Amino acid sequence: MEPETRYARSGDVSIAYQVVGDGPFDLVHVPPFASHVELAWQVPGMAYLNRQLASFSRLIRFDKRGQGMSDRVSGAATLETRMDDVRAVMDAVGSERAALLGTSEGGPMSVLFAATYPDRIWALVLAGSYARVLWAPDYPSGDREEEYRDYLDSVERNWGNADRAARAAQRLAPSADEEGQRALATLLRQSASPGSAAAYARMNMEIDVRHVLSAIRVPTLVLNRSGDSSEIVGGSRYLAEHIPGARHVELPGSDHAIFAGDPDSYLEQIERFLRETWEERAWEESEPDRVLATVLFTDIVGSTARAAELGDSRWRELIQAHHGLIRRQLVRFRGTELDTAGDGFFASFDGPARAIRCACAISEGVRDLGIEVRAGLHTGECERIDHKVGGIAVNIGARVASEAGPGEVLVSSTVKDLVAGSGIEFRDRGAAELKGVPGEWRLFAVESAAL
Repeated sequence: MEPETRYARSGDVSIAYQVVGDGPFDLVHVPPFASHVELAWQVPGMAYLNRQLASFSRLIRFDKRGQGMSDRVSGAATLETRMDDVRAVMDAVGSERAALLGTSEGGPMSVLFAATYPDRIWALVLAGSYARVLWAPDYPSGDREEEYRDYLDSVERNWGNADRAARAAQRLAPSADEEGQRALATLLRQSASPGSAAAYARMNMEIDVRHVLSAIRVPTLVLNRSGDSSEIVGGSRYLAEHIPGARHVELPGSDHAIFAGDPDSYLEQIERFLRETWEERAWEESEPDRVLATVLFTDIVGSTARAAELGDSRWRELIQAHHGLIRRQLVRFRGTELDTAGDGFFASFDGPARAIRCACAISEGVRDLGIEVRAGLHTGECERIDHKVGGIAVNIGARVASEAGPGEVLVSSTVKDLVAGSGIEFRDRGAAELKGVPGEWRLFAVESAAL
């Protein structure tokens, strides 16, 4: 008997989820590119995988927004929006802390979630996944852009076509029998509309979580099959090499889908790792003292001259109006005020797109006060210190802000890489040397960000 599909509210979107099993710990399965919580039970291999995972955990499965049984939405959800969806599902089922299983395309979001919310995650498993899709000089396992654009063109033109779905099923699960591949092809076709599939494919081309990997502090297991594509094999090895303390296991076989071929080899590794980690319970000894965050710095341009022009009384009134405007925007975009010094603000966010939109709203809003601000943002691992954050990431954020011009919102390349699918547009400001920070840093000015 299939479990009942329920819904969690995430903002104004309903996220479909199922819970199966009653094991001692929670396991959230973050789906790959295409998902459908109900049709998955019609694919023999998927049904077997789900039942086995649920034999040792309370398994929590869900459909991404825009797919399967979840609400249809326009475009693709950003990584941080999808993180909100995971938290909404966890809250709906009363899961305070869970292990994450990110498969294939679900891996990058799982990486970001584990680094951003270490207090909600006690273990991370990445199966057949990667840090980015496209090739780069320091990421040779990625797809060449022209090859990926051919794939993207195929998705845009042929998604939903029965022949294409059959070929995709054969590529993902070559070891599955005819019944299994036929059921998988049906799931692929019905998981998403052509527009939704193309939007996610375009967004994936921009995703890059390499800079986040060093911030993961939870026990991590990386799995892949040795005969999978070179992109997946190389991507998995990269993840294992750059996540501190990660355990890497390469299994025999060529199927990309973890339920095909020999699913028991995957299941054995996952169960052993999770049981061992759960029994150790090292996370219970102390709260996480480091977290991935986006920091925002702002200050008023030409403040000294403006204060002299206005005089003490009028300047105080202007500063009060400035502070009030910024605090309203921080509430609107879920930012946390960390410090205020004179005309400068320092805040943090759990999502880079929200941070950018907040900075843009501040920049636009203060113009009505007759002033301009410069703003800078950076995403990185921060130390938690007395309800505030510190560390090199904070210093980088401050230095990025110092490079911004009047009315400009300037971000590091790390921030830009994490807002794929947000619709935020950037202008390349080139490389800069940030005072006191080693190396050159690529900076980008925000050109537009819908509020």
